[in-house]
Amino acid sequence: MSNYLTPEGLEKFKKELENLETVKRRELADKLNYAISFGDLKENAAYHEAKEAQGFLEGRIQELKAIISNAKVVEKNNNGMVGIGSTVLLSLNGSNEEYSIVSPEEADIFKGKLSFKSPLGKLLIGKAKGSRVNIETPGGKSEYLIVDVR
Repeated sequence: MSNYLTPEGLEKFKKELENLETVKRRELADKLNYAISFGDLKENAAYHEAKEAQGFLEGRIQELKAIISNAKVVEKNNNGMVGIGSTVLLSLNGSNEEYSIVSPEEADIFKGKLSFKSPLGKLLIGKAKGSRVNIETPGGKSEYLIVDVR
């Protein structure tokens, strides 16, 4: 299954993977060796903590490798339609919000990165400047106006 990523998102994942495989693995190996030096691994809390951290680290490394190997880089489109990689300026009740449309792996609403699979993202895909989209939220119905697509 393809992971649609922006060029920036792919680069971010590659850098994270490199850091985990080189720096973090080495740090964790040092922690494990230090914990092992205490002896009696059965009741060695430092050892068990380091082993658990190693499991999480290796899991994240495998996850990143899968994301990167299945990545399909999506360039920003110039057709004026909202798509993955687009930046969208939305207006809601006179207030403007700007979002980059990205893959779920890259999404971070606090950084203005909206997943194309999110409820709002799904509604925006394929729409053009001037379009309106309605979404049902816990606070009621909201209507967004697409002010600009870049």
